[in-house]
Amino acid sequence: MLNLQAVKSEKLSLFDFKSISTRTFWITSISFFMCFFSWFGIVPFMPDVVRDLGLTPDQKWNSIILAVSGTVFARLLIGKLCDKYGPRLCYTFLLMLGAVPVVLCGLVQTPEQFLICRLFIGFIGASFVITQVHTSLMFAPNIVGTANATSAGWGNLGGGANRLGMPLIAAAVVAFGVADANAWRYSMVIAGIVCFLMGIVYYFFTQDTPKGNFKELKEAGEMVVTKKDQVGFLTVLKDYRVWILFVVYAASFGIELTVYGTMDDYLQNTFQLERVTAGNIVLSFALMNIFARTLGGFFGDKFGKLKGLRGRVLFLSFILAIQGVMLITFSGATSLILGIVLLISFSLSVQMAEGATFSVVPFINKKAIGSVSGIVGAGGNVGAFLAAMLLKSKSAVAEKAAIAANEGLGEEVVKAAQSAASSSAVSSGYLLIGFVVVATAIAALTIKFSKEEENSEAALSKVSIA
Repeated sequence: MLNLQAVKSEKLSLFDFKSISTRTFWITSISFFMCFFSWFGIVPFMPDVVRDLGLTPDQKWNSIILAVSGTVFARLLIGKLCDKYGPRLCYTFLLMLGAVPVVLCGLVQTPEQFLICRLFIGFIGASFVITQVHTSLMFAPNIVGTANATSAGWGNLGGGANRLGMPLIAAAVVAFGVADANAWRYSMVIAGIVCFLMGIVYYFFTQDTPKGNFKELKEAGEMVVTKKDQVGFLTVLKDYRVWILFVVYAASFGIELTVYGTMDDYLQNTFQLERVTAGNIVLSFALMNIFARTLGGFFGDKFGKLKGLRGRVLFLSFILAIQGVMLITFSGATSLILGIVLLISFSLSVQMAEGATFSVVPFINKKAIGSVSGIVGAGGNVGAFLAAMLLKSKSAVAEKAAIAANEGLGEEVVKAAQSAASSSAVSSGYLLIGFVVVATAIAALTIKFSKEEENSEAALSKVSIA
């Protein structure tokens, strides 16, 4: 088996472009950014899509659920493929093939076609797993948590930047004579083309490891995979720690996705904000990915130096508990100022929890980083799916009851009652989810490492310091 420890980068030098580790860090972060930008690119245009395609409220909710559901299967598969073929080829093909449904989304003519495209666009969310695998292969244990968290955070930023970027693209195409009604279509096509081009860049300007690509290393005899080195997918599935981290990531990234997707309407219904104001608040929430995830990975590495692998787990449990408490408190906020303060605190803690999760993942099974990353990453989308289903069911029941109770009292009265019912239902959903997150934080403490694993990492840390 190839020993990369001696050549992995032991620091994150952002401007050392001669370093293959730094170059890979930047390219994988930008690729991840574009994937998330395209994945959620339709969100700013949903009112236009609803009007253009005639989507029903159920179809609108289903499009949100499908967008996160498709990613689950893609993440489970892509991790194993990374272990076998290397992250370079996997990312290249994901970017090029993932660009197809993004482009087609701009060409749809029916609600059914739109829902199908949303399902397949979700596959591009598997880019997260490849990003984590590639940075794990490029950076040493003393800095891997920070590198993983930073690349993931800057990539996740694409999910918020599209709120500014997509309308700007739409404005640009309108300036060239395209009708306003079709601007969202051209914007999706352009985003898809950029993803395809990034696939070409990834192929020619990155490599799988600091020593070279998997294929060339195997042919040169430098990467010999023996039976002892081979770790079956079933072995990974049997490791309880993988499933604890699966649930942890469901309770962090999964909840971030759901809160991000529902917060616009919640702020409007609860605090009577204008759509633009609510959107800007949610945008600032997403933009915290610039530094918040990095903090999670950074403190994970720091606690790892102080307390070993157990220290990484302790910090993860702590910050996850803080996230749950912040969401519980936010769910009952009736003051806008207090609500924004609590939302910022929740945003900071949830993104730090995500970074802390992937400061633990690379140490679960070093011979199957891709498989472990894929399963844990899929947990995020499972969490988003379950949380979205919970909020959808609670909100739908409450709104229907409010409409029935106020029938005949005028459109304004019905709308006000529907808005209040939705706010109350989502608030109770946030409260329940917050308690689940706290319970998950306690469960995270059950993650244990053997003395052999602890001693091995301690020895490697001493080598890095030397």
